[in-house]
Amino acid sequence: MQRHIYGFTPPLYIEARAIYIKGHLRLEVAEYCTQRREGREEVIYSLDSQYQVSIITLKAMAARGIVSALLSRSRCASSRSAAYSLFRKDGLHGSTSGLLQRFSTAAAMEEPISPPVQVNYTQLLINGQFVDAASGKTFPTLDPRTGEVIAHVAEGDVEDVNRAVIAARKAFDEGPWPRMTAYERSRIMYRFADLIEKHNDDIAALETWDNGKPYEQAAKIEVPMLARLMRYYAGWADKIHGLVVPADGPHHVQVLHEPIGVAGQIIPWNFPLLMYGWKVGPALACGNTVVLKTAEQTPLSALYVTKLFHEAGLPDGVLNIVSGFGPTAGAALASHMDVDKLAFTGSTATGKIVLELASRSNLKQVTLELGGKSPMIIMDDADIDQAVELAHFALFFNQGQCCCAGSRTFVHERVYDEFVEKAKARAQKRVVGDPFKQGIEQGPQIDEDQFNKILRMIKSGVDEGANLVAGGAQLGDKGYYIQPTVFSDVQDGMKIAKEEIFGPVQSILKFKDLDEVIRRSNNSRYGLAAGIFTNNLATANTLMRALRVGSVWINCFDVFDAAIPFGGYKMSGHGREKGIDSLKNYLQVKAVVTPLNNPAWL
Repeated sequence: MQRHIYGFTPPLYIEARAIYIKGHLRLEVAEYCTQRREGREEVIYSLDSQYQVSIITLKAMAARGIVSALLSRSRCASSRSAAYSLFRKDGLHGSTSGLLQRFSTAAAMEEPISPPVQVNYTQLLINGQFVDAASGKTFPTLDPRTGEVIAHVAEGDVEDVNRAVIAARKAFDEGPWPRMTAYERSRIMYRFADLIEKHNDDIAALETWDNGKPYEQAAKIEVPMLARLMRYYAGWADKIHGLVVPADGPHHVQVLHEPIGVAGQIIPWNFPLLMYGWKVGPALACGNTVVLKTAEQTPLSALYVTKLFHEAGLPDGVLNIVSGFGPTAGAALASHMDVDKLAFTGSTATGKIVLELASRSNLKQVTLELGGKSPMIIMDDADIDQAVELAHFALFFNQGQCCCAGSRTFVHERVYDEFVEKAKARAQKRVVGDPFKQGIEQGPQIDEDQFNKILRMIKSGVDEGANLVAGGAQLGDKGYYIQPTVFSDVQDGMKIAKEEIFGPVQSILKFKDLDEVIRRSNNSRYGLAAGIFTNNLATANTLMRALRVGSVWINCFDVFDAAIPFGGYKMSGHGREKGIDSLKNYLQVKAVVTPLNNPAWL
């Protein structure tokens, strides 16, 4: 620790400390001014900053003797700006190609805030009752902020999935849910939405604790959206109807829409509550029963809200929740012979396995919402400041853990350099820290596996020659925090441009004209979404029709109204969720033909 008092009034104190942690050098710099008032020294200005240096930068610095100079040499300056220039003049900024960056990250290093909620439900929910796994096994669900155990949750496996399917089948074949009027079903769903709103803060706190997303995001966006989804589908329940169609000849022809039966659903960890709503809402509105497997990383919120659903009047066996792992519980659900429909959201690799298991068992219908590598296209007529902010949001929202993230930022060559500099500055200002803290933009990644995968992808970008202009390293020594990372000079063949990273890593690519960006955008195995930023309507229309994706956002991104269908082309999945199209996933179509004798008309 070094402390210096610089020669101007009021005095500026600078304290610097260098710490070597897990292959990174972390520099902590505190600066503050004091003034003597009424015989006491009071702090009138303070700022804490942290710098993190990757091992790549550390080697470059060591070669120039910068590290030893920083640690050993006494420094002084006459002003705050001069104090920071001490770091710059030795090349800590310029000579290392921007690998050392200043971030608003002090919150990430603080002691975690105690979550304002208790974990009350950790068992499986089968046939309306909380029960232990048949094996008695449990598994830990971890706090991404620290890696510490939140709770031990029942580990469902093949036997538990079978118990849940039996309960769902009985509820469908013999229970009241598909037999009650659609209006009565809708009333229960409306009451559930009311309870979600009543318990908004507790639900959001569980989601943040288990997932790591900012509490403000969960409380102000995602929990209200869950209530909105339930009301949307409750509104559809009594409006699902068939048709009477004319026939060639004396026949009365009815087309009926019937519930499909028992639906198996597997949801991911990035948006547990919203994926619950996307799947449970349409299935129950159509009169089906459900067995839902939660992600092993985030089992808590689904158990909590399903308890509320039963308080709203949901009959036993209609909605069953099994927590467990993909290779056991997930595989058992996908291959179960008495499941009529399967809906899965997750990676493309796992989606292939799910589809194979479904086809090899009873050829059940399957809806898949899978991965993406979505282009975000910035034209040269765009307002660059607005474009930078939108592209930043498109990639970094939810810690970059979005299947539709704008993870290939294509920027026109005329504005490329300006865009890169401003994207770098925006990433460096991003506030990373404890997601329960007010004003936090980015929390930790979900778990150690995903954390390490992201760091490997960052390393591959450096190794393949992309220019790392911001971030690139772990943040702090506890939890799964990663610095907001920006690469420029990214080429299509690089791993970071082809594969889904699912983390806070923005890859910026340069293009010359429309034909080129259309070709390169479509040159992907994925086709989930795309963003366009332009002031030219003709350009927007050309791109919108040419891009082979399921969603196109023009001068906006991540707009997820309950009525807007969502799904992908190519290897991004099959079918659509949300909107009227999602109801089709959970309905069978039956044609009923009756002869007419001496009809008055045809």
